[in-house]
Amino acid sequence: MTAGTTETERFRLLVEAVTDYAIYMLDTNGIVTSWNAGAERIKGYKASEILGRSFANFYEEADRKAGSPQRVLAIAAREGKFQAEGWRVRKDGSRFWAFVIIDAIYDNGELIGFAKVTRDLTERREAEQELRRSEELFRRLVEGVTDYAIYMLGPDGIVSNWNAGAQRIKGYGPDEIVGQHFSIFYTEEDRSRGEPARSLAIAEREGRFEAEAWRLRKDGNRFWANVVIDAIRDPSGRLVGFAKITRDITERREAQLALERTREALAHSQKIEAIGKLTGGVAHDFNNLLTVVLGSLDLLRRYLPNDDARVTRLLDNALQGAQRGASLTQRMLAFARRQELDLRPVDLVELTRGMRDLLQRSLGPQIAIETRFPLNLANVMADPHQLETALLNLAINARDAMPAGGILTIAAHNEARVEDVRLRPGSYVRLSLRDTGEGMDADTLARATEPFFTTKGTGKGTGLGLSMVHGMVEQLGGTLILDSKPGEGTTAELWLPAIEQSIATEASKSEVRATIEQGRTLTILAVDDDALVLANTRAMLEDLGHTVVVAYSGEQALERLERSHAIDLVITDHAMPRMTGSDLAKKIMARRPGIPIILATGYAELPPAAESGVPRLSKPFRQDALAEAVADALRTSRETLP
Repeated sequence: MTAGTTETERFRLLVEAVTDYAIYMLDTNGIVTSWNAGAERIKGYKASEILGRSFANFYEEADRKAGSPQRVLAIAAREGKFQAEGWRVRKDGSRFWAFVIIDAIYDNGELIGFAKVTRDLTERREAEQELRRSEELFRRLVEGVTDYAIYMLGPDGIVSNWNAGAQRIKGYGPDEIVGQHFSIFYTEEDRSRGEPARSLAIAEREGRFEAEAWRLRKDGNRFWANVVIDAIRDPSGRLVGFAKITRDITERREAQLALERTREALAHSQKIEAIGKLTGGVAHDFNNLLTVVLGSLDLLRRYLPNDDARVTRLLDNALQGAQRGASLTQRMLAFARRQELDLRPVDLVELTRGMRDLLQRSLGPQIAIETRFPLNLANVMADPHQLETALLNLAINARDAMPAGGILTIAAHNEARVEDVRLRPGSYVRLSLRDTGEGMDADTLARATEPFFTTKGTGKGTGLGLSMVHGMVEQLGGTLILDSKPGEGTTAELWLPAIEQSIATEASKSEVRATIEQGRTLTILAVDDDALVLANTRAMLEDLGHTVVVAYSGEQALERLERSHAIDLVITDHAMPRMTGSDLAKKIMARRPGIPIILATGYAELPPAAESGVPRLSKPFRQDALAEAVADALRTSRETLP
């Protein structure tokens, strides 16, 4: 065997040993003339089964009928080579995806046959198709998402694709935005600060950029967006663009802001509650002191001679000062907590006149007060202390709206409202306060009476003033109407139910004293844990002609009551240790039904009289108020007896 023959034999052995490729020869007519191990593995034929047969057996029936085997050989003969991928058939009839190369073989320029190499690419094709299916599914998924704007940007920020979510959120169709720079979605302020370029630079440098900010829709409306930008790089690390995801979270942001406002309101509420508790404790002690001062001054005024004008003037000054202290305490309680309304006929002209000095001091010298009242203004049924507080609140609001000064006009008119959804049919008095201040826009005016809403700076207002006024007027059966425009000032109208003049007639204090003095002498049990208050109450009652038994606690009062059946009436403080006045009243009513009881208190949170069934006497009280309370308690007791 020659060296050349040996080399040829080696090549033949090598080809026959290859198993990953089907390598075989065809003659010019496509008849198989050789067959290797790879051909047997891939196509399923042994050499003895296929040699001498046409390679057309490897084609599908449709391809054979179409003349595909002859066509590919003609191409290979003409061009020297044919290469393609397509379906081929194994011996068992199953199909596989084949990569085929056919080379024409020439000898001295004459075609003598073809060399054919086939590779089974079925698994690779299936993997590629699966990848294409996944990519198509992902593309459809992205394009179908409507809650997120998902789109691609080129390295320069140009939009290259657009999904349904982007169209829904931003308002642009694909034909309107693809090819545009993504900075079109930014506000003018952000564009002037270079935010679009900065966000891409961060994403390129760090791989990701995320932020929340205002973005623009096609119609110019703003929305609060959560934005994520991811840098996209090829296997070599070269930046090829950015993937951008935008979500409209305007509703979530508004919910968060509402939650923050609620938390702030809760903090305000807790602050007011703490102030209320502190005020209640201070007011109780302060009212006890004022009760002693007022009662003692009343007694001094009776005992001292009236011919000394200087002494009389000093006593009057002291009484006025103590009475102002009592009014101040009531206003503090009104600001700090809701009180049961003490309804009585109120002359608005007299009430306003009595507050004029207080209002002027509160408003300052730069604001003038004008009053306009008719001669025949009807009285209203209201709580005078609460009404004073409401007027003071409205006046302070007017002052804050006139920082450079102005005019506050307080006026009142008799009104008859029959058909008004906000008011019951009947007669009303319209009390108005008009300022010449800055005024309010429509949004501020709509929220003005909301609790804790305020246009003042942090720490400068609780936002409770107008809401307290509104609640008080509504409780009286009236309404609060606000009218305001920017630059035109504000008018606050309190519509209060009017009453007939005859109802407003009250017995004078001298008449009350005369009634009591003409009555029989009573034995009264006075109960208070404060020795000064108890001594003062005893002195005022004895000055009215009564016999007084004292007790410093609820337990001691029950002992006194058990030992003496001659007690005609009990007057007790409410806030006492171990046993409150309300608890004591219940025990007394269980043991001595029908005995008149008066509950004295400086607190605002005493159970309503309708619930406790016990007449109340507010501290601080003077001798005439004490006498009137005794008379009322006796009258009530007689009316309830069978």
